[in-house]
Amino acid sequence: MPQVAEKLQPWITALEARRDGGPRWLEDLRARGAERFATLGFPTTRDEEWRFTSVAPIAATEFVPAPERRLTESALEGYLYSEAAHRVVVVNGRFSPELSRTGGLPAGVRIGSLGSAIAEQADEVARYFGRLATFNTRAFVALNTAFAHDGACVFVPPGVVVDEPVQLLFVSDAGGDGPVVAHPRVLVVASERTQIRIAETYVGVPGQVYLTNAVSEIFLGEHAVLDHYKVQEESVQAFHIGSLDAHLSRSSTFSSHSFALGARIVRNDANAILDGEGAECTLNGLYLADGDRLVDNHTMIDHAKAHCPSHEVYKGILGGRARAVFNGKIVVRQDAQKTNAKQTNRALLLSDNASINTKPQLEIFADDVKCTHGAAIGQIDEDALFYLRARGLTFFEARDLLIHAFAGEILDRVQIEPLRHALEQELYAQLARDLAEADAA
Repeated sequence: MPQVAEKLQPWITALEARRDGGPRWLEDLRARGAERFATLGFPTTRDEEWRFTSVAPIAATEFVPAPERRLTESALEGYLYSEAAHRVVVVNGRFSPELSRTGGLPAGVRIGSLGSAIAEQADEVARYFGRLATFNTRAFVALNTAFAHDGACVFVPPGVVVDEPVQLLFVSDAGGDGPVVAHPRVLVVASERTQIRIAETYVGVPGQVYLTNAVSEIFLGEHAVLDHYKVQEESVQAFHIGSLDAHLSRSSTFSSHSFALGARIVRNDANAILDGEGAECTLNGLYLADGDRLVDNHTMIDHAKAHCPSHEVYKGILGGRARAVFNGKIVVRQDAQKTNAKQTNRALLLSDNASINTKPQLEIFADDVKCTHGAAIGQIDEDALFYLRARGLTFFEARDLLIHAFAGEILDRVQIEPLRHALEQELYAQLARDLAEADAA
């Protein structure tokens, strides 16, 4: 216990020094988050939900709150999909008005600073903020809530279709301040009969050490359609902890596609509750890791009402001594008859030292359902290699073609064309570097 207290003390001190202000409900929520984090502490491998992922490197690093930093437009040029027409930029956890593009949207649509929304539409924000991202057992969500002060928000009024995608771009820049930590927050409210596409992107300065601890809450009204993408391209020396919680109402459609291309330790939690008949949910993911990196994906789809389909495909490509974790849970409640749920996890290991722990789960309390899950882990199919080489391809050409086809199943589902092209280029560039190093070894 003394060692645990010693690890937590710098974080507790930072919490006690926080002076964010804000409405009373938010101050109360922050206080509860701080109290809960102090009780829970950092998760350890003794916790079932973290048994394969050690966050000891995070607990041992002396992070300081990320300072306010102003960037120029040129600083964003190297990042994925920074050319979006509608863009909310958050630097070190703080909204950047000079880099954001929030005009030209349909009447009533609001995108911008979550901190400003809290100040100017406190009653409206209070109806949603913290309702999904509970922190009774989630230490990092509790920590984010305790420090919550700014981030990005999207409000779409009833019946509005947003044709152009909206990008939420989160940039981390430690500068010369040493290891820093930011706790960005995202709140998306898509009212009934709305349609919108959102790309939530996390990037950082290469080579820097920092922690991004992000929480996103997404609410869909009846018959709303939301196409969501999360792209994580942090520094490979950084840490990324992300939690996404979505609430689906009657006949709404939510799809979220996760791409993890960076960071030393990555933990992504994605949770969706299908709380209205006819709601449909898709959770897909693609991740790439090499060296000693670790990527952990935990998903949960909660079928609370009847006649709700869900689809889930997660794929990973691992080289070097990289490790991955996939834990996917599907819950079908007693009243959720006629549920149709399918979950698939596949991993491609490019080296003998790469590994993955996978745990698909079904918890079914209804009797009239159709649920399937499966996992497949292995190296490149030797028969497929032989087939391609027999048709004139070299070993390296055949191998690259099979790897690209493996990743293409997820990439092809990206409906934002510039984002898909950017992801393809970045993913294949990383693969080329990893394969070249493996061939040279």
